Amino acid sequence: MAGEDKNMSVFIAYGSNLLSGPVTASQAFSEVVKNLQARGLIVNRISRLWSSKAWPNPDDPPYVNAVLKVETNLQPTELMALLHDTELEAGRVRDGRLNAPRVLDLDLIAYGDVVMNGENGLILPHPRAAERAFVMGPLAEIAPDWVHPQLKQTAGDLFKSAKIGTDAYPLDTAAS
Repeated sequence: MAGEDKNMSVFIAYGSNLLSGPVTASQAFSEVVKNLQARGLIVNRISRLWSSKAWPNPDDPPYVNAVLKVETNLQPTELMALLHDTELEAGRVRDGRLNAPRVLDLDLIAYGDVVMNGENGLILPHPRAAERAFVMGPLAEIAPDWVHPQLKQTAGDLFKSAKIGTDAYPLDTAAS
C-alpha cells in the first residue's frame, strides 16, 4: 500500500442526476474538481462528461458521469472519507436506498493495483465498476490501457463487455 510520502495513482468516478438550482452539469462537475483539488488531490486527467439513463430505474433523471485520474498520498480509507465529506457538502443524502437519485456520487474505482476485500469496509477495485459502461467508458477515454488488477482486462475491453448502462455516451458526441 502507499506510504505516507508516496503519491498513488487513483481513479475516481463522478456521477450526478440531481442538480441544485440553475447549475449545469458541466458547472457542477467543475466545482467538484476544484473542491477535490483544494483538498490536496492532484488531478492528472479528466474524462468528458457522459450521459446515461438512470440505473436500475430509467424513470429517474438521467445521470451525468465522468472519471478523474488523480494522485494522492492518502490511504484508501482516508480518501473514501474525503470523498464522502465532499458528497455531504454538496448536499448528498444517504437514506439507505440503493441507487437512489443523488446530487453527487463519488466512487473510488481503483487505488493503484491495491486489492481490498472489505478491510475497513472498503472493496477495491470498486466491485461493480467493471460491469458499468457509464464508468468504464469515461475510464477507457482517459486510460484505455489501464488493467483491472483482478480481472486482468483493460478499461477499453471492460467498456465493450459492460452489461449495465450500455446507453452511456459522451455528452459532446453530437458536436464531434
